[in-house]
Amino acid sequence: MYAIIIDGGRQYRVEPGQRLDIDLRNGIAAGDTLEFGQVLAIGGDEGLRLGSPSIDGAKVTAKVIGEEKGEKIYVEKFRRRKDYHRRTGHRQRYTRIEISEIAG
Repeated sequence: MYAIIIDGGRQYRVEPGQRLDIDLRNGIAAGDTLEFGQVLAIGGDEGLRLGSPSIDGAKVTAKVIGEEKGEKIYVEKFRRRKDYHRRTGHRQRYTRIEISEIAG
């Protein structure tokens, strides 16, 4: 069984037991549960159920594992022949979750 959910403007295809990195949520500790109410589709043995735009009464429950950091990326600004070089780095923070149940 799988579901397609929306979180933070992005769509994710999730299955029970799958681990997923979503945008950072402040105020949530490891071990808490999250519920996603915007379920666009649910697929499985019975076939595919599509919502318009979402399925009423469907929800996906997930357990919070903790906070993670993504890969470091570098942003470089450079102007040739002007002796201008700037380099800054960025490392995105994520909340790692594990999908525990798809209901609906």
